[in-house]
Amino acid sequence: MEFISFSAYQIQVLAYVAISMVLGGLVGLDRQLADKPAGLKTHMLVAGSATLFVSLGQIIVLSYDVGPELMKTDPIRIIEAVITGVSFLGAGTIIKRWSNKVEGLTTAATLLLVAAVGVCVALAQIPLAVGVALLVLLTLRGIRFIEEKMGWEHEESE
Repeated sequence: MEFISFSAYQIQVLAYVAISMVLGGLVGLDRQLADKPAGLKTHMLVAGSATLFVSLGQIIVLSYDVGPELMKTDPIRIIEAVITGVSFLGAGTIIKRWSNKVEGLTTAATLLLVAAVGVCVALAQIPLAVGVALLVLLTLRGIRFIEEKMGWEHEESE
């Protein structure tokens, strides 16, 4: 293995990470504007890191010079590791107040979802990733609008 190597695939991975970060940032911006515990930067970094981890898994598999009969890989393990790490991060955003009110669940869920968006981008499923990010924004903003019109308290109180 060379000390420093350069390939077009590395540029593609950088582009994928950037796309993930933009899509995660859209969701994070909503959380930031709602003054939630994880905002723009956190969501961008979670989406980008998910993309990078999956891409690195693909790079590792491609770097071995053996046939498929010798190389047994389980791409689901990489995704499981991303889910575990993001779930731990999301748990840190959930707070139970003295009034027995739980806050941060939606933010934790959005962190998990932007990680999934990052995995989509890493697997070159860009239209799916964009569509999911837009659905999340529609859900967050749309449900908030309905809650306000109905006079309901937000799921996450401020």
